[in-house]
Amino acid sequence: MPRSRINGNFIDKTSSIVANILLQIIPTTSGEKRAFTYYRDGMLAQSEGNYAEALQNYYEATRLEIDPYDRSYILYNIGLIHTSNGEHTKALEYYFRVLE
Repeated sequence: MPRSRINGNFIDKTSSIVANILLQIIPTTSGEKRAFTYYRDGMLAQSEGNYAEALQNYYEATRLEIDPYDRSYILYNIGLIHTSNGEHTKALEYYFRVLE
């Protein structure tokens, strides 16, 4: 299960609170809410430099996300992490999946 955490900085706290409120009031399916939660946790882990955790969250988000537009953001972030890790061939695979 994804962990929901609020970082110590004010902007991160505020955006996390807003995201949690939006998750509760926007009419979406439970699968879409779970996908967004994993995506949000992945972004937080990525911003902290914890790429392994970010990838785990992103992979789970791609498994749950059905909207191609939303999936493209997740796949793009996966590509960014592989680029940061010097895995350029793997990164290109994800960038091409974004374009599909």
